[in-house]
Amino acid sequence: MKFLKIAVFFISLSTFAQGKVGAIDVEYILSKMPELTAVQAELETYGKQLDVDLNKKIDEYKKLAEEYKKGEASFTVEQKKEKQTAMMNLEADIQKFQQNGAKLMEIKQQEALKPLYKKIGDALDKIAKAQNYTQVMQTTQNMVYLDPNYDLTVPILQELGITITPEEEGK
Repeated sequence: MKFLKIAVFFISLSTFAQGKVGAIDVEYILSKMPELTAVQAELETYGKQLDVDLNKKIDEYKKLAEEYKKGEASFTVEQKKEKQTAMMNLEADIQKFQQNGAKLMEIKQQEALKPLYKKIGDALDKIAKAQNYTQVMQTTQNMVYLDPNYDLTVPILQELGITITPEEEGK
């Protein structure tokens, strides 16, 4: 039994040693893609529309509050209660809209970036297979060192038809 454990250990060790691991900076590639400008414009337009919708709600609230102030003295108790309820409901609606606005922007951003990530993924797949990589990790701020020979960022940019200057290659 002990022999079996040792054999499995050496087999797994040799399998790991034969793997080729690379890294990719997806955010850098994304920043260099010309399609990103159109995505940013689309998101900006969407954000402006959300702002317009929010401002309409705020204006409506201000109008209700102003009407309430002007007529408060002449309203019956029931009318006051009705107007206050309407204002509280609209205020809650505004708060909910603001909270949902950030989520809606995030969803819209994910939708808009999905085709770009797919292009990057397809190029990565092609490069990784051609160069026999078994694993590719995404570079992060936590990565302390990366041998440039195993950085697939530039080859993927080239695969996507994006040219960068030699200064940019060294990042």
